[in-house]
Parts: sequence; C-alpha cells; structure tokens
Amino acid sequence: MKSKNIPADIKSKSIKEAQNEIKEIINNLENTDTNLEESVSKYNRMIQLNSHIQDQFKRKLSEIRDSKYKDKEDPSSKD
Repeated sequence: MKSKNIPADIKSKSIKEAQNEIKEIINNLENTDTNLEESVSKYNRMIQLNSHIQDQFKRKLSEIRDSKYKDKEDPSSKD
C-alpha cells in the first residue's frame, strides 16, 4: 500500500500513536462482537497504520544514514 493512500489523520500520527491505535483495534476485534463489514474496515485501517509506521521507520533510517554520510564527508561537523 502506497503512502498516498494513507488518510491524513493517520499521516499526522507519531509511530507510538499509530502503534497504540493498532493495539486498540486488535483488542476491540478480540473482545467485542463486530459484524464482518466493521471488521474489514478496522482491518484495513490497521494495514494503513502499519504502512504509515513502516514509512516513518524508512524515513528515520534514511535521515540517520544521511547524517552519518554527511559526518564522513565533513569532518568539521563533529564537535
């Protein structure tokens, strides 16, 4: 699932907030009676939340790699 398909309310969440919402959805699905349509909707939201988390981790990893590469290029940036 591409990030462009992720709703704005999910994109604005931190990794921790997205993880917490996934936990809430799982608990809700496990502990309540939900119809099939609602279950599918919640499952799709979990997929979107998970994609958002993966995108955030990829972005953070890229930032870390870029900063390490920049530090190697510019020795004066180390204090």
